[in-house]
Parts: sequence; C-alpha cells; structure tokens
Amino acid sequence: MMTDRIDTMQPDVQTPLIFNIQKFSIHDGPGIRTTLFFKGCPLRCPWCHNPESQRFTTEIMADGTGKETIVGKTYTVDELVRTAAQDIIFYERSGGGVTLSGGEVMAQHIGYVVAVMKRLVEQGIHLGIDTSGAVPYDSFEAVLPYTDFFLYDIKLFDSVKHKKYIGVDNAAILDNIKYLSDAGATLYLRLIMVGGINTGRDEDILPLIAWLQAERIRVKRVHLLPYHTLGKNKYTELGRQATLFTEPAPETLQCIREIFCRAGYDTVIGG
Repeated sequence: MMTDRIDTMQPDVQTPLIFNIQKFSIHDGPGIRTTLFFKGCPLRCPWCHNPESQRFTTEIMADGTGKETIVGKTYTVDELVRTAAQDIIFYERSGGGVTLSGGEVMAQHIGYVVAVMKRLVEQGIHLGIDTSGAVPYDSFEAVLPYTDFFLYDIKLFDSVKHKKYIGVDNAAILDNIKYLSDAGATLYLRLIMVGGINTGRDEDILPLIAWLQAERIRVKRVHLLPYHTLGKNKYTELGRQATLFTEPAPETLQCIREIFCRAGYDTVIGG
C-alpha cells in the first residue's frame, strides 16, 4: 500500500501553484468564504478525492472527449490577494473570509503564504487554514499570528494503519495539533471516515478520544466527513488508477458522533 505515496519535495520556487479558487464556499469555515487551493501535498491518501492536488507540478487532465486542461497556475501575491478580496462584502455580512487549503498549503513556500495572509489581514479579512499537519512546526509558527482557525485533518490515529495506508508515520501530525492547541489556536478537527478503515469504535475512535483528552487538546468542533467516490473520474482524467473504498453507513457515522458527544465534543456529520 506504500507505492508512490509520498511527494515530500517542495519545488525550489518562490511562487506556489494554485489549482482552484472556490468562491462562495460554505464548508471551509464559518460564513461565506473563498477557498484558495494550493497544489502539492506531502501525503498520498489513497482515498483522496482531489488527486489533481497532490503533485507540486502542473499536470494535464483529459476528459472523456479528449479535451485537455492544465491544472496549476501561478499568481503573484498581489494577484492572489486581489482575487481573494473581491468578495469582502460577503465576508463581512456573513462572518466569513478566506481559507487557504490544498493539497497542503503548509507545505508550500511559507514566505509566499505569509505574504498573502499579511495582506489579507490588513484588509480585515478572517483567515483559516485547512491542513493535514504533515509539515515542520516552524511553518505553523510563521502563520499563527495571522490565522483565525485551523481545519485540522487527522487521517488515521493508529500509527501502524497510518504507515500502511498513507505511507508515513503520523507522529509529527499528532505533535503539531498538540503544539497548536497549547499555543491557543482555534481548532476544528476533521476526520474523513472510511468504512472499515478508521470507523472502529474500540480500535480507532476511543483511542483517539483518549489521546485528545490525555494531551488536553482543545477542539472547538469535530467534523465527521464521510468518504465518497465522487472524485474517481479525476484519476482517469489524470491517467491514474483510483483505489476505491467503502462509504460508511449512516448508522455508523451516527454512532461515532454519539461517542464523541458523550466525551464532551461538539460533533457534526459533514463539513
């Protein structure tokens, strides 16, 4: 399960690639938001529904008719800030803002990311970061002064399973969420629920809760995000083979939600 999983090499460039700018987003933090999707991720989750986000380089996607699209575009800091700030009136009215996502935004050139964030903060825009946490903590220290909240994804809590499916150890991911909590960051924990992989009560859910409580990690809300197969055609368009998993049953998700709620966590199913 560990073949072609890890792409740890950040390109030696100052300007990252953006593969999507999604306006009027309502699932990446509070209010109406614009989500900036940075291209490139150090992980290779086999259930990833945005495979075009994984590599740090431009790619070509070809649909069923053979029409090709280049994935990945560079923006100067000025261009990206200007685009992200276009809907500031909607942010102000809805309590929204801008979310930096990926791929993995924290694995990009951090100087560029900080420059964009500083400019947005100067305009009074509320900022969030969606991250898997699989980066050195120094990068988090650089963005902490400008970040209002983190959407923090934990793929698998069990380290053996994490190595099996993701290809790397999860120690840094767990360390980083503890560091962020200790630093006073607002954390939304996001768990992608994959049927039969990380939905077990005794082997997956209860150990994670016990660890969160033992480490006194403060989580504002837990989001249970059910795995889906909506992105499978993207693999074909990229010339890759998708690995399909099982969608969790609604009753399984509800049971997991109740376990988290009984442990004192505000928990919802979905984004």
